Amino acid sequence: MEINHHVLKHSSFKGLVGVAQEDITPPPGIYSRNWGASEYDISDGIHQPLKLTCISFQQEDKKKPLLLIGADLGWWKNSEDEWALRSKLLEACSLDPSQLMFCLSHTHAGPGICSDDASKTGGHLISGYLDLVIERSISAINESLALSKKAVLTWHYGKCDLATNRDLPQPETNRMVVGFNPGKTADDTLLVGRITDSYDQIFATIVNYACHPTTLAWENRLISPDYIGPMREMVEHQTNAPCLFLQGASGDLAPAEQYVGFTELTEKYGRRLGYAVLATLEAMLPPGRQLSFSKVVESGAPLAVWVKTAYQPDVTLLGQRSEVQLSLKPLPSLSTIQDQWAQCNDRVMKERLWRQRGVRKAVGDGDFAGIGLWIWQLGDSFIIGQPNEAYSQLQLELRRDMAPYAVGVINVANGHIGYLAPEELYDKDIYSVWQTPFASGSLELLIKEVKELAKEMMKTES
Repeated sequence: MEINHHVLKHSSFKGLVGVAQEDITPPPGIYSRNWGASEYDISDGIHQPLKLTCISFQQEDKKKPLLLIGADLGWWKNSEDEWALRSKLLEACSLDPSQLMFCLSHTHAGPGICSDDASKTGGHLISGYLDLVIERSISAINESLALSKKAVLTWHYGKCDLATNRDLPQPETNRMVVGFNPGKTADDTLLVGRITDSYDQIFATIVNYACHPTTLAWENRLISPDYIGPMREMVEHQTNAPCLFLQGASGDLAPAEQYVGFTELTEKYGRRLGYAVLATLEAMLPPGRQLSFSKVVESGAPLAVWVKTAYQPDVTLLGQRSEVQLSLKPLPSLSTIQDQWAQCNDRVMKERLWRQRGVRKAVGDGDFAGIGLWIWQLGDSFIIGQPNEAYSQLQLELRRDMAPYAVGVINVANGHIGYLAPEELYDKDIYSVWQTPFASGSLELLIKEVKELAKEMMKTES
């Protein structure tokens, strides 16, 4: 798709679209320790309900759907739990793996979703809660397909400065800590999708934004979707339609002020993003309309006149799942990690080792790990999902090189293992490097693979 400098057109898709939303708020007392520094293992209340939203896309009735699910959950500590959930959805709804993306918002104030935590305080509720999420997911899939109707999905980029860089160098050391770095510019890109029916009425929105939901931290005792909940509440109230949130490539992005125990800041951040979403919606042209250069009117200056004209949105719908082989760093064996965990008495270090155990289980004992990659083309736009916590370099490069296609990029989609940081950080003492099992150059390899696969899909389309 070439850029026409005499036309302004939003990326769009036309087909059958359905939406459904479910409540996935967990039961009281469930294990919910998400911070090593936390002195608490269970929550004692709910800030806002947790939601699960499903949007289905089809070219026409009875055609193979693509199903996009966003859930207010944190991350998978155990890859077996993720696959147990996703495989049941695939089986129950007769889907192949390329058709489904189950995306977590990455809230750090959510319930435990790791079955290995069953023996911990409140951990006995995790298994039943995962069953509930499966049940609600299947219900949302079936409802979204049953309610699907002719629609146009229109994308538009906006901006929101909530996200800041979170890799803060420590003076005169090689160490970088996880917190606001005012010396480095952050990606402020916001991508909003508006879904309208044949009467041009909004019946769903999609928000793709990259910013760690780490506002609420170790002092917090409430289950919360973090800033995503207040943002969604504002957008849904204004549009009278469900809103699906997709966490972007936020490995290096978070709010400047964070790690608090009070929800007022969360609600403030939600309003900041919510206003940005609504402003982006207001900036959109009507569905199926573009701005076209019309003529020059000679006045005090030669005036370029642009007018709205009709166009037919693209109906292309392609879904592809690939696997990228990423090299692993030298890692301690699973048995070594388990021995260290058993002998450790420090609450914080024991939590780190427990998470390291989950990572080692996920990648196995080889030199490489196969990482799932989902690339969907919806009209003249792409949605790209992968399970890790990629740095914003991923979305910046893809959006630059794949323009004028709108590109949505999703972290923590269909799994979670570790960070994908730029190779120049691998000589630093930084969390994103020592947490990840992946070797230097893995982020750059993923970017290369996505570009090549997307280019092949564009050729298929043409």
